[in-house]
Amino acid sequence: MSVAEVERRLAANLSADVAGFSRLMGADEEGTLEALDASRTLIGGLVVGHHGRVFGSAGDSIIAEFASPVEAVRCAVAFQAALEERDAQADEARRMRFRVGVNLGDVMVQGENLLGDGVNIAARLEALADAGGIRISATVYEQVKEKLDLGYDDLGPQTVKNIAEPVPAYRVRLDGAAPRPGAASAISNKPSIAVLPFDNMGGDPEQDYFADGITEDLITELSRFQGLFVIARNSVFSYKGKSPKIQDVGTELGVRYVLEGSVRKAGDRVRITAQLIDAATGHHLWAECYNRKLDDVFAVQDDVTQQIVATLPRRVEAADLEHAKRKPTANMAAYDYLLQGNTTTAAPRRISHAGLRRSAGRSSSIPATPRHTRGLPARSHAACCAVTWNAPTNCGHGRSIQFIGRIR
Repeated sequence: MSVAEVERRLAANLSADVAGFSRLMGADEEGTLEALDASRTLIGGLVVGHHGRVFGSAGDSIIAEFASPVEAVRCAVAFQAALEERDAQADEARRMRFRVGVNLGDVMVQGENLLGDGVNIAARLEALADAGGIRISATVYEQVKEKLDLGYDDLGPQTVKNIAEPVPAYRVRLDGAAPRPGAASAISNKPSIAVLPFDNMGGDPEQDYFADGITEDLITELSRFQGLFVIARNSVFSYKGKSPKIQDVGTELGVRYVLEGSVRKAGDRVRITAQLIDAATGHHLWAECYNRKLDDVFAVQDDVTQQIVATLPRRVEAADLEHAKRKPTANMAAYDYLLQGNTTTAAPRRISHAGLRRSAGRSSSIPATPRHTRGLPARSHAACCAVTWNAPTNCGHGRSIQFIGRIR
């Protein structure tokens, strides 16, 4: 067949595969194959229901075509939701999640098969997706953005394997709304943290499951602490295989702290590192290295996870207290007296109450006779008098105060 005789058409191509398939197979081959067959049956039925057809299913992948990109994305959203509901009660380590890429492009028809960049780009977008997530190209986005009640994150041009030009890509947000900077802080006043996927530094793809397992275990265990706001797995796994700036992660996910780490294997030993980072400044708050003999993968994962979880909440709490101490006051007169007090620790200067009243311009705010200081050690009371003029508080000695300074 000559080039002129090759049939071409425009098609919306959907490519999907199982995230962490090697890990699942390593844990339970027969159970994984059974779950894969069940998933393919479910997905195949939804593809047909959305006027598409499956034309490829090598290994753990599924490739389908649709006449409409709207139907392709609707199908992807439908089967991701169906799989999530089906596996809701399953053990986290055994859940089968698919990554999905959708592209609209020109394809070549060869019998029942489709070939060309239109298909290849869909596969590359799928590789960028997080487990349970969907990535679409700009050509798909332009067709669906006003037609589907979904949110989209612009990921910008993505350089992908064997495609000459960068591919503009979008993340489909299955919650229906685009994220806002500081979203986690708006939802909760708790300290917020994101656990980024641990890097596999050994280069052995078979060790990806181990690094992913550490990450998932940490997210699960940290989520048990009521005092922490922990970003969900699907959100953080979008950073897998990337090296984002920590400040960008903090802004995009709306978190104050980021935990990142790596895994390296040599022979029968493994080294796991973890670092807690202030997302606003990029400064390291805590770091640790764990060396273990790799006799039992799950035992090592459990041991290291418990070690990190036993330490991390306290570190976050301490860092949050430091943030609170650094919170500035809006009252400059009060702040001036705080600075004066800090510089006179060794030999505190005497500050008259008349002077305090003149500086603040609020004679009614300070009693002429400071009755709440009577009978108290001067230094111990002065140490706690660090509040603003307009914010009465209890100083710890059981008295209400409204000034800043050192009283002698």
